[in-house]
Amino acid sequence: MQNRTLGNSDITISEVGLGCWQFGGDFGPMKEETAFEIMQAAANGGITFFDTADVYGTGRSERLIGEYKDDYDGPLTIATKFGREAHVYPDHYTEEVLRETTEASLERLQVESLDLLQLHCIPPEQLKSGEVFEWLRKLKNEGQIRHFGASVETVEEGLICLEADGITSLQIIFNIFRQKPLKELLPKAREKGVGIIVRLPLASGLLAGKFTKDSTFDETDHRNFNRDGQMFNVGETFAGLPFKKGVELSDELKKMVPKGLTMVQMALRWILDHDEVSVIIPGASSPEQASENAKVSDLPPLSDELHQKLSDFYKQEVHEHIRGAY
Repeated sequence: MQNRTLGNSDITISEVGLGCWQFGGDFGPMKEETAFEIMQAAANGGITFFDTADVYGTGRSERLIGEYKDDYDGPLTIATKFGREAHVYPDHYTEEVLRETTEASLERLQVESLDLLQLHCIPPEQLKSGEVFEWLRKLKNEGQIRHFGASVETVEEGLICLEADGITSLQIIFNIFRQKPLKELLPKAREKGVGIIVRLPLASGLLAGKFTKDSTFDETDHRNFNRDGQMFNVGETFAGLPFKKGVELSDELKKMVPKGLTMVQMALRWILDHDEVSVIIPGASSPEQASENAKVSDLPPLSDELHQKLSDFYKQEVHEHIRGAY
């Protein structure tokens, strides 16, 4: 496992992390035992960065990570998020609420200070006002959090956040199907010394290349109930692509996978080849998936020729079909 520095911080983390949204049950039910096995497999593979949020399973994801961490002695950086719980979103953001939710996260994660607290896709008007960043700076000065960042839906929101003093990281959707950040956002993040955390690197599984147009998902899985943006931003599910179109595009991508690689390996390696990225956070529904994701760190970069093909593919075949804020 190769390591990278998280933005302008003093935190060294594995370049492949573990996304823990699934521990909350938003991809279908998951047993606690399975969650612990996934975390251990990730750790065994050299993964030292876990990403969660207070809203995942109404705190279940944080709680499970806290219980795992309590028995784990190795290095581990835990990033969590604030801002999408029902009593907060979309317009109940106050310093008092932030402090209350931070205390709850500290308790569930069983830590005295949060490694990284991120704003969780809060409305752009809240970002523009700047108040919430001032509250985060206070929490950092008081020792409640070590660093703060933001998870965003659009390039515009990301650019707003990059102007905030003291921000360490920016979490974005970035994958072969979502290449827009390459033009302006990633260069600006590099200029500002802000780390990029990449969520949904496999576009909710589309870039694994295993779905068919007839694939179905558990009724509690967001890939079932949010595929057209019924519950939250459509970009969080299948990168904003209509499911059947996404399957068609994935089938086309299979023809570009180099010999000796899987489609997942190509997709994850493509992201890691951009050195503005501090860490990718693919989820895992099994210990085996966590282990396989970790191995991508040891793969060589993709060829310049393949990068150009994937860029052309995005511009000519993918971009026009993406829906939602981007």
